[in-house]
Amino acid sequence: MTHLEDRLERFETLTAECELIAKLATDSTKREFYLRLAEQYRQLAADMRHAIANRAAA
Repeated sequence: MTHLEDRLERFETLTAECELIAKLATDSTKREFYLRLAEQYRQLAADMRHAIANRAAA
């Protein structure tokens, strides 16, 4: 597994963890925070997939 694939896996894990925390949060402020954080990690994972695809195509 390459460094980029390791990072992708980590971002996907962090996304799932943030979504779970948001789902379990009783405080609406914390819920919104973790949902936003999950979205940021989701975007990082998408960017990482794009970088991996570009590297494979090169």
